[in-house]
Amino acid sequence: MVGVEETSNRSKGAGQLMIAAMAIALAAGLASALMFASITSGAAISLLLIILAPLPLMVVGLGWGAATAAIGGGAATVLIAALFGLPYSIAFVLVNVLPAWWLAHLILLARPHHNAAGDPDDALEWYPVGRILIWIVIFATIVTAATLLTMGGDAATIQKTLRTGWVELVEATGLVLNDSTLDALVLIAPIGAEITAVAMLTINLWLAAKIAATSGRLHRPWPDLKSTTLPMTAIAVLFAAIVCSFAGGLLAIMAQVLTSGLSMAYAMTGFAVLHTLTLAMKSRALWLGCVYAVVAGFAWALLAIALLGLADAVFGFRERYLRSRSPPPLPKS
Repeated sequence: MVGVEETSNRSKGAGQLMIAAMAIALAAGLASALMFASITSGAAISLLLIILAPLPLMVVGLGWGAATAAIGGGAATVLIAALFGLPYSIAFVLVNVLPAWWLAHLILLARPHHNAAGDPDDALEWYPVGRILIWIVIFATIVTAATLLTMGGDAATIQKTLRTGWVELVEATGLVLNDSTLDALVLIAPIGAEITAVAMLTINLWLAAKIAATSGRLHRPWPDLKSTTLPMTAIAVLFAAIVCSFAGGLLAIMAQVLTSGLSMAYAMTGFAVLHTLTLAMKSRALWLGCVYAVVAGFAWALLAIALLGLADAVFGFRERYLRSRSPPPLPKS
């Protein structure tokens, strides 16, 4: 009888946990859907809410598993489709549900570490942060490319739509711009959209991981972000995209989008390089603060940080620096 009671209690406990997880998933999906739907209000705060719309799904994905994020995202998608129609629901899936589900799955993905020591944290090898960055670039590129293709099926139509949008925006603000400035804005619009998408997905994922870790629900150790590296194949893809950027037409626009996304990823590794190379500096916080301030004030400085990340991938600055600071081997007895 005691064994039967214990089995019954365990079944009830498992059922209660499942119900709680489902409730959390639905609550996260509802929150994400409401934040995404705020775009229809036209309020200024809706821009911030749309940017943070993937956050609730990412939090539950990291804290309760990727399947939970998929359940919450699926329920939210049905709600969005019922209220606003199929196009909005497709956009919601691409921008929020798929990244939240897949990135949470990757972050919690691990395999046994064959060279593990006694530390239990070293018993598992977790999915590399650099490869997660590549997936962020992939999602951002898909969203940006899909958005551009809704404007037209060829480069001329897309550029015409972008130009019309800029003209309407400029007229609404009361400014007057010449043709050359408008041409420049049309050129940089897809690039800016890609960079923004990569940055926002990264920030949302970092915030979600911080929230899950603070609440004790992140079921993996916090990674050493200073050691983040991109796979070497990313260099080949980047240079191929740069070459295709001069091909002209729709291919050039898509290649420029991919180039800007990968450049943003290398900029993030460039910041990791700076955080590593300044470890021994007494005024490290001041130097890093100045670098971040310059990047925030001058967008072109981000290119220099990306070049630093790319140079580190080729020449191994961090590896050489850490090797030079490692203690010498103990003498043999």
